Order: sequence, then C-alpha cells, then structure tokens
Amino acid sequence: MNIICSPKGIVNTLHPRQGIIDIVNADFKNISLDLGRCSTWRELEEYEYFPISEHPIEIGRYFEKLIAECQSKNLQIPVAHAPYLSRDTKRKDLDEVLFNLYKESIRFCGKIGCKYVIIHPLDAAYEDDREFHFRYYLRLAAVARENQVMILLENQCHSLNGHLVRGICSDSFEAAEWVDTLNDRAGEERFGFCLDVGVCTLCGQDMHEFAVTLGERIEAVILRDCDGQHESSLLPFTSVCMGQQQTDWLNMIRGLREIGFDGQLILDIRDTASAFSPLLRPQHLVFTKDVAVYFNLQLEIENSLRKYSSIVLFGAGNMCRNYMKCYGEKYPPLFTCDNNQTLWGTLFCGLEVRPPESLKDLPKDCVILICNIYYREIERQLRGMGILNPIEFFNDEYMPAFHFDRIEREWQEGV
Repeated sequence: MNIICSPKGIVNTLHPRQGIIDIVNADFKNISLDLGRCSTWRELEEYEYFPISEHPIEIGRYFEKLIAECQSKNLQIPVAHAPYLSRDTKRKDLDEVLFNLYKESIRFCGKIGCKYVIIHPLDAAYEDDREFHFRYYLRLAAVARENQVMILLENQCHSLNGHLVRGICSDSFEAAEWVDTLNDRAGEERFGFCLDVGVCTLCGQDMHEFAVTLGERIEAVILRDCDGQHESSLLPFTSVCMGQQQTDWLNMIRGLREIGFDGQLILDIRDTASAFSPLLRPQHLVFTKDVAVYFNLQLEIENSLRKYSSIVLFGAGNMCRNYMKCYGEKYPPLFTCDNNQTLWGTLFCGLEVRPPESLKDLPKDCVILICNIYYREIERQLRGMGILNPIEFFNDEYMPAFHFDRIEREWQEGV
C-alpha cells in the first residue's frame, strides 16, 4: 500500500522547498499533485476573464520548482488531481476547455511518471446524461493509454441551494457500472475508482457497502475527516462532537479490509495543516504519518497474516480472544504465550499458553503476533531475548464483528 501525503495546505507550489522538507522529514515517500492549482475552479467559472493554462508546457512551468524539489528528495508522485469545476457549477460551455485541460494533465502525468489521474465527471451540468460522460471519458482513454496513465473516477456531491447532496457516482452500484462500462468500451482496464471518504460522510453513506460493491475497482482512497455538513479536509479522528466521531471510520476500515485494498492511500489534511503555525507543522506532519501508519496497520491485517506460513500469538487476554473469534479459524496460531507464569500450561481459547522462552524454537518464517497493548515493550523484550522472527502488532479496535465476552466477563468478576 502506498501512503501518500497531499501537499495541500502544506506546500506553497511556487516556493515549495520548506513544505517538501517538512513532508520528507515526516518520513513520507509519496505526495499527490493537484493540477487544479494552475487552473482553479474559480478561474474556470470566470473563464472569460482569466487566462487558463491549457498547454503542457505551461503546466510544467507552473509545477517546475515543485517537481524539482520532489526529484531532489526522491519523493514520488503516484497520483494527480486534474482541474475541476465547483460543486455548484451551472456552466455547460466549458466542455472543450476542460477536455484540453484533462488531456494535457494526462500527458503531464505521463511525463513525470505519475500513474493515476483523478478526473471528475462534469457533475451537475450533465448529471442525467451518462452517455455524454462515457463519450467524454473515452475520448481521453487513448491519451491515457499513450502515456501509461489510469483515469480514476471519484464519488461526487454537489450543492443544491447551498446544501451538499449526493452527486454523480455517489451510488456504489452506479459507480461500479460506470467503471465497468468504460473499461468494456475502452477494451482494457484503463479506468478505476478513487473513494473520497469525505464525500461519503457528507452524503451520509455506508462506506462498508460502498467499498465492498466497488471492490477491486478502487485504486485510491482519500482519507479526510469532516463534520458531515461542511466541505472540509481534516486530519482523521479530529472531527469529534461530544466524544463521537463524525466519520464512520469503523465501516470504512471494515470495507477496505474486506476487499483487500492495497492501493494508494491519500491523506488530505489541508484545513488542519493550514490552521497550524509553520513552526508547529513539522511535528504535526510526524503525527500525521503515524495516523497513516495506523490506517495501514488496520487495513493490512489480513494481508500481513496471509504472507506467513505459521503464526504464534503473544498474549492470553481479550485481544487474543478477539483474534481467535475473528481470524482463528482462517489463520490458526500454533500456540500463544504470555509473561504471566500462572497461565503457562493452561488452555486459552483452545490455545496452549507457553512461556516466552518457547519462542526461541520457532521456525524462522513464523511470525509472532503481539496481542497486547504493550506492543513496543514486548517487542523490545523479544528482541532482547535474541529472537529474530518477524514481529507484527494485532489491534482489535476495528474487527469484522463485535464480541462482548469481555464485558460479560468483567461484569461476572465484578470489575
């Protein structure tokens, strides 16, 4: 999975050095690129009064410094966002202007080695004309093929009298049909999908259902938090009201985990980043990377388990119990171990509990899965014992199903 930092709110495109340094120092290896910076939606809405750069040379000149900084820091650009119209646009006279922008955006992506370009449907202006959109996208397919770029559709909302409502491709079955129809007519897998978590939140959608329906068509996911009412891009887990998260992260994680998502994970935190002083931004970006790694941990659980020939657990408590209920049948451990000597030789959830010393006899390709919140302390303990086996962390915050044994057990024990 590629973890990608959107530079929006972080990097000044014309003076990018400090922002790029902050991103690299936070240990990000990839950024996305918003090509709309050189032809903004405001400029497009007032096309008659603004000179729009429709030529690849002009696009290249606009991003010249940014690209040079990325190259000097070995920072990759796997995904770009083509210019787009505003959510409430009513203009129907910019088809060819946008087509030229999209065409040259694809060519520019090919030139810099960017594999994916996100191109919005024309949305409200042509919402009821699917065939128009299909013809429009297919005109771009040949250019995408020549430049080895995949076009990604994205779920949309649009403004209706100031209220954000569901737009084109906001229905999962419709979105899947669009991608399949375009690929069928193009005669190749030239189109995919980018799931914008913020739009799902704004539209009040079930992200588990959305992800499962789209399945392998999803090539990229934009992670951003919002309050469900306003268009904003906040750091995940920060839009909270009275202790309740406004984004349904549980179903988002469950859905992407179920389909084995292993694509481009884009963090768009422009509003949160913009609110921080540049003096605090470096520390904030380090934490942002930690959040991204956490999502990667949650989404990669099954992929991590699948790649090992055998598994041993460390921990004989509630986290171990949850592992056995959710994954024990599909990925059965050899045994579990624990630092509590009173548990050695007993059975826990059908597993023999052994002392940590028994881990020294494991085959080299057996993974030790820590099922205990003291992850790093236990990892240091095992490495200090000279154990060289791969070590992974198991976290049961976002399981495929909830289990209440812990609550019942604590109540029975009077905890």
